[in-house]
Amino acid sequence: MTYKRIAIIGSASGSGKTTLARSLAAHMGATFVELDAFLHGPNWTEATDEELRAQVAPIVATESWVIDGLAEKKLGRLVFDAVDLVVWLDLPPSVWLPRLLARSARLWLSKEPLWNGNRETLRGVFFKRDGLVPYALRSWFRWRRGLAAQLNAEIAEGGKRVVRLCTVDEVADFAAALKRIR
Repeated sequence: MTYKRIAIIGSASGSGKTTLARSLAAHMGATFVELDAFLHGPNWTEATDEELRAQVAPIVATESWVIDGLAEKKLGRLVFDAVDLVVWLDLPPSVWLPRLLARSARLWLSKEPLWNGNRETLRGVFFKRDGLVPYALRSWFRWRRGLAAQLNAEIAEGGKRVVRLCTVDEVADFAAALKRIR
């Protein structure tokens, strides 16, 4: 089967969602959507549910895209209902935490802008309650439990095709296989 609408989701920041989504979209000739670019406005202002929906809805209505995330708290089932394939990167903290720390350090040291002119700060990465690293650590267990239950329910209902990848090798093998199909 050929997939035209793919959502790459992960249990934590640093799991490789954006990297895999960008690579697959380029290979497919599909639109790549980085949800964080829509979620985080200038000065880290968060898009409202309505603003985010207005930006994402026209994209998911198109024929071919790869999106990194679902943003269900803000978008409801907008993305989930439109996908052909959900790829869940369920990598352990021993993989995603070093990646997250290395990426944050690189972005902080280089002052490289992220989305909408925003830049990483030490406070934003480590010291705020909703900072990147505390949030990732706090939410990893919660996301895994909730996501597993949700995705298992979807599979049982015969709804979505879901692929759960738990190792770096599984991710690499999956990406290579998907690219061979195209």
